[in-house]
Amino acid sequence: MKPLKVALIQQKCSTCRDENLARTARLVRQAAESGAQLVVLQELHTSTYFCQVESPALFDLAEPIPGPSTDTLGRLAGELGVVIVASLFERRAAGLYHNTAVVLENDGSIAGIYRKMHIPDDPGFYEKFYFTPGDLGFNPIKTSVGTLGVLVCWDQWYPEAARLMALAGADLLIYPTAIGWDPKDTVEEQQRQYDAWVTVQRGHAVANGLPLLAVNRVGFENSPQQQDAGIQFWGGSFAAGPQGEILAEASQENEEIVQVEIDYTRSEQVRRIWPFLRDRRIDKYGDLLKRFRD
Repeated sequence: MKPLKVALIQQKCSTCRDENLARTARLVRQAAESGAQLVVLQELHTSTYFCQVESPALFDLAEPIPGPSTDTLGRLAGELGVVIVASLFERRAAGLYHNTAVVLENDGSIAGIYRKMHIPDDPGFYEKFYFTPGDLGFNPIKTSVGTLGVLVCWDQWYPEAARLMALAGADLLIYPTAIGWDPKDTVEEQQRQYDAWVTVQRGHAVANGLPLLAVNRVGFENSPQQQDAGIQFWGGSFAAGPQGEILAEASQENEEIVQVEIDYTRSEQVRRIWPFLRDRRIDKYGDLLKRFRD
């Protein structure tokens, strides 16, 4: 089996949807020209990260799936013959919205969607105001480039999500992401947060014997309502192998395309010497369904 050529698009975003999509398309074309077969975009890439505030007017950014963005990206996927993992603010119905990843097949069709399951509600990340938790479960999406275990951002911190994707046959774990620092945090605190983000995901790769792709946005974005506040998105998009080894990594400052080759056969080799799935004590894990063991 030949290695899979992957491109991670780490992008800066503006408040103009058309400008963002045009920039995305240009970067996807560059990636395809370099041989990419799978292109992964960051979380909510058609706009700035609007969840810094709670504003009913910002629901106007949402769109249906299928809809304008999937039409645009589907045509691009079909033209270039690449699989694209996109991330959109989905309007499912009046008053019902999701944070949704969409996989476009290399013929332009929608291969499947994943609705973000874990929804944060932290200072600057008020996602519970906008997004209904996903209702499609943890089901990987079958494509021409493999079975993709697509999750989204906050899902990164939950080993259960990665494990369930692995148990359902995912070949690859993928996390479109929007995470960054409060610029008021100390340099030491910023480094701790960044290291934790990388470490927990490398752990998911190790624990499941799977390669992993994390694609983050980059650059400073002002709060929509407080111009003296905002988030410094830390970039750092990376690919890890099934032993957690870093295969490729982006800078923390720049918009860029990260090119990497993924060797699916290594997962089989690694799982033979580290058979974590074989040794799971599934007869003793019932308490995982409890909120807390009082």
